Amino acid sequence: MKWLEIDTENCSVRRTLDLVGEKWSLLILRDAFNGVRRYDDFRRHIGLSEAVLADRLRKLVAAGVLSSVPYREPGTRTRHEYRLTPKGVDLWPVMLALKQWGDTYTGDPEGPVLDIRHTACGAPVQVVVQCAGEDAEVVTAREVTATPGPGARRLP
Repeated sequence: MKWLEIDTENCSVRRTLDLVGEKWSLLILRDAFNGVRRYDDFRRHIGLSEAVLADRLRKLVAAGVLSSVPYREPGTRTRHEYRLTPKGVDLWPVMLALKQWGDTYTGDPEGPVLDIRHTACGAPVQVVVQCAGEDAEVVTAREVTATPGPGARRLP
């Protein structure tokens, strides 16, 4: 079976994009990875409407990417903070890869807006694709072979 013969309705990339592939959802996740937790802070920093923010937060919580945690400051009503779940934290390499690509091809000429470094040694952090074999070597797209997996279904 060849790629163009495969039905992509159950494709993992497609399902992931259905969940987090919208611009505002990715920007909410970017901010969550950088410590933003509260609705008003998301709204102010990203600059999107209340309706869109509420919708995206609701979807990310329903999908288990963020959790909603109630808090209450003295003299105010109960509100919610939004925190990354383990499922959300697993998106970090994806977000870092998007940042890395953007810094290379669409970044500000003065340099990246955010400098991400390994806390222990201070070196920059980068995303690489690595073979899971014994040598664990870094590979490029031209060095891999993609074949239909067990979930592949032939187009009707």
